[in-house]
Amino acid sequence: MGGMSAPFVLLGLLWDGPKHGYDLKHAYDRTLPRAKALGFGQVYATLGRLERDGLVEQVGQDRAGGPDRTTFAITDAGREALERWVAEVEPPAPHVGSVLLAKVMVALLWPDTGRATAYLAAQRKAHADRLRELTAAKSAPGAAFGDVVAADYAIAHLDADLVWLRTTLQRVAQLPSGVVG
Repeated sequence: MGGMSAPFVLLGLLWDGPKHGYDLKHAYDRTLPRAKALGFGQVYATLGRLERDGLVEQVGQDRAGGPDRTTFAITDAGREALERWVAEVEPPAPHVGSVLLAKVMVALLWPDTGRATAYLAAQRKAHADRLRELTAAKSAPGAAFGDVVAADYAIAHLDADLVWLRTTLQRVAQLPSGVVG
């Protein structure tokens, strides 16, 4: 996660009240525990853009025994922008651009199906192993709600990939004389 969604996640974290950039960074990482952590520099650069666009404003400075900490608050325009973003239905991802699909298609270009079969089997094992890890993590005692929801999302995608990998392996096995052509 990053790109276009990070500014809106930060706006969402400001919904219930002003926060320092430091607190926003840690709240972001807690809110999206399975996403790539957001760096402090990225947080402050994003807050700067949000402020420039009138979506957040500085509401205070605090020097609690350390460096100055600027407190940011969401503006009315920020609330409106966030509400529009959340209400906008996300187009389903066009999985035709995935690296997994590209590797399988390239493996299928080789005249001998042995390589494709070996790759598909290895990839299926990696997916199954990750599925077991996520299932264990989400059912661990004291697992945070956000971790469980993020694991559910990843598990659903892994399940879909596993079905596709299994189907593709079956299709390759049914090819005449083991040739993809």
